[in-house]
Amino acid sequence: MKRKKTYVLEENVGFVLRQVTQRHVSIFMDKMPDQLTPTQFSAMVKLYDQGPVSQTHLGRLAAMDAATIKGVVDRLAKRDLVLLTRAAADRRMLVVSLSPAGTALIERAIPAAAEVTRATLAPLDTGERQELLRLLLRLG
Repeated sequence: MKRKKTYVLEENVGFVLRQVTQRHVSIFMDKMPDQLTPTQFSAMVKLYDQGPVSQTHLGRLAAMDAATIKGVVDRLAKRDLVLLTRAAADRRMLVVSLSPAGTALIERAIPAAAEVTRATLAPLDTGERQELLRLLLRLG
C-alpha cells in the first residue's frame, strides 16, 4: 500500500540547496586553476584583498571557524601559496600572507571564479540572478 506523502523531500529548502551546491562545486572544480578548493579560494581572495592578517581574522573574513581556517591555511602553506609569520607585537599570533606563487594563482583564479558564477547562474535571466542573490543574502 502506497502511503500518502506528508513530506516532499524535493521541495525541502535544504535538499534543494544541497543539490545546487553540488552543481556549483562541480562547476567550480572544473574551472578553477590548480585544483583550488572553494574554501582555499575564499581564504586566498580575502588575503589578496586585505593583505596579511592573523589566521583568526582571516577565518572571520572568509566565514570559517577556527578549525576549518587552520586546515585551509595548513594546506595552502604546504603548497607554498601562503607565508606564515609570527606577529612582532604578539608572538602567539600567526600572520598569514600570500606568497608570490599564491598571488599569481589568485590572479588567475579570480577570472575563473567569475566564470564559475556565470555558469552556475546560467539557467536564470538577469532579474532572476539578482533576486536569487538578494534572497540568499537575507538568509545568510
